[in-house]
Amino acid sequence: MEKAKTKAKRAHRGYRWEDVEVLEYKSEGSAPFRGVTRQVLFEDPHLLAQWRYFEVAPGGHTTLERHRHVHAVMVLRGRGRCLVGEEVHHLEPHDLVSVPPLTWHQFRADEDEPLGFLCLVNAERDRPQLPTAEELEALRRNPTVAAFIRT
Repeated sequence: MEKAKTKAKRAHRGYRWEDVEVLEYKSEGSAPFRGVTRQVLFEDPHLLAQWRYFEVAPGGHTTLERHRHVHAVMVLRGRGRCLVGEEVHHLEPHDLVSVPPLTWHQFRADEDEPLGFLCLVNAERDRPQLPTAEELEALRRNPTVAAFIRT
């Protein structure tokens, strides 16, 4: 078995890490989102997971989507809310959110500060599924969900 390389990635101000590129969340126009960046902090072939840091700008939001894989999300900075299934949860630092497989989810930052969170997922995972018009209509039947989601 190949030995994994040991490396510490020093944290910098502003929730950036040494030798970690700040990436686009998704290609512009590929799905509805606003003000989101992504950093891949850790992946290793010996551990079939990827640890990422997402940052949602004040008033921004991630894409409303679902996947076959599980997400584990821990908030590091800011405040906001998230949709998981048909429940909207308030978020603040150190909150942990579990997103089950094939569950609609979306994260939103409050208007006055960024929302930054770690996300642990499978290294090999399926592509996000966006809601069809019928699925979106069904989600919007719940007034709380309808008021929350951004598409």
